[in-house]
Amino acid sequence: MTSNVFSGALPDLYEASIAELQDGLVQGLFSSVQLVKAYLSRIEEVNFKGPALHAVIETNPNALTQAAALDDERKEKGSRGPLHGIPLLLKDNIATLYEEGSYALLGSVVPRDAFAAAKLREAGAIFIGKTNLSEWAGARSIPLPRGFSGRGGQTRCPYYPNADPFASSSGSGVAMAVGLAAGSLGTETRASIVAPSSRNNIVGIKPTVGLVSRSGVVPYSSNQDTPGPMCRSVTDAALLLAFIAGPDPRDEATLHQPGIIPDYMKALDKNALKGTRLGVPRAFIRNMKAIEETFNSSLDIFRALGAEIVDPADFPNGEELLASQAEKLVMAVDFKFGISKYISELVEVPTGVKTLADLIEFNKINADLELPGPFYTDQSRFTDAEGTQVDDAYFAALAQNFDLGRTRGIDATLAKFNLDAIILPTDVLEPKPTAIAGYPLISGEYFPDGVEVLPATPSPLHSQAPGIPFGIAFMGTAYSEFKLISYAYAFEQATHVRLQRKAYNDAIPRMQLAGVM
Repeated sequence: MTSNVFSGALPDLYEASIAELQDGLVQGLFSSVQLVKAYLSRIEEVNFKGPALHAVIETNPNALTQAAALDDERKEKGSRGPLHGIPLLLKDNIATLYEEGSYALLGSVVPRDAFAAAKLREAGAIFIGKTNLSEWAGARSIPLPRGFSGRGGQTRCPYYPNADPFASSSGSGVAMAVGLAAGSLGTETRASIVAPSSRNNIVGIKPTVGLVSRSGVVPYSSNQDTPGPMCRSVTDAALLLAFIAGPDPRDEATLHQPGIIPDYMKALDKNALKGTRLGVPRAFIRNMKAIEETFNSSLDIFRALGAEIVDPADFPNGEELLASQAEKLVMAVDFKFGISKYISELVEVPTGVKTLADLIEFNKINADLELPGPFYTDQSRFTDAEGTQVDDAYFAALAQNFDLGRTRGIDATLAKFNLDAIILPTDVLEPKPTAIAGYPLISGEYFPDGVEVLPATPSPLHSQAPGIPFGIAFMGTAYSEFKLISYAYAFEQATHVRLQRKAYNDAIPRMQLAGVM
């Protein structure tokens, strides 16, 4: 695969696409070693120094050696394909060497690469580091500021100093926003990919649960978890999804995929929105005037691209869905029993933790590391989950989730209004239906104006601020990724909004390829 726009000049690493980088490697304009050096230098500039974005927990000490081996392989045997020698980042709960942003699993030894990581490594990708996250993917506490882990510290959005990076895959979102790697993976249980993608002006794909294996990923909820790509363009995200999707005997959910997985690169059609019907669940868009006004203006772009907008197209069960507490119980039970199972399969756990109760106690004993005041002392979700059991109430809640999210939720809304997809701003309540249904969601890029700084003094983060992006989400039924990618791509190509507003100046790394050549 080659880029149609590559001119022979060195690509700008703030925005460089995977195709541009691969073209440069193929043409011999630079090597994978030089590319890795440049990205590692960019991480060094802004991760702990300067704006202290805390996007990356650790870098891979073997990355340069691996890059050199792939450079040699390219010379001797040729390229493995579009990911050969391309530097990527992985969320720290995706297994390669060490596990999770918590000190409780520091130094643990995993039995193998996560399935998704293995597929990317086989394709020739280089993992240059692990990204920070909301510890335990947010399972520890609701009041806990998003993007904090004991080891990684507090991730910050690069679009305004001390701004909230949004949700647990925040490190991957921030890293992609300012060009700390060519692409990344996050994981989602409930908005954990799409929310930080929205806030950090990138593209995130939350696949249908079962499209991408969770084996080797620290679990939150077996009914809602999924890895997915987080990149600077729909093209790059579709490319990574094409490599990581597929059945895995270690994840039962992936063995029920319908037929052959499509080639997601063939979904990149600028005309894909012509003749589509897109619904706006207006009742979900609440108390966000600036975002709603900007979103409303985007509807004219969809219409100009040939889409018919059905507005409103509210969920028949919208109020019941939002009021339901079933998801909370399912997630709590899934985490308690899922985390014990995951830890039991590790080769070594130096801290000796085995269960959720052990994690709670570890945090108390190591409060200076895991529960530092004044903002990071809470672990109420942990303690609530510890009191749960797999019982009739759990199975009833799980059935209610599927009924509310799938049968009477997304599927009913699509059928009622004869829709191809549902669209709305990512920064609203929309992750819940796709989360409990296990259905796909894609977030693209857009910008609001007229937003004030709140709170005026960060505690420790600003929840909103001028210039912070938001995403437009594309929602569909199970395994509708191909269609959703095509719609997101058509909108992206018509708007090209990502570079209309860059990160604030101090958050932009200065190192480029020329600096390491």
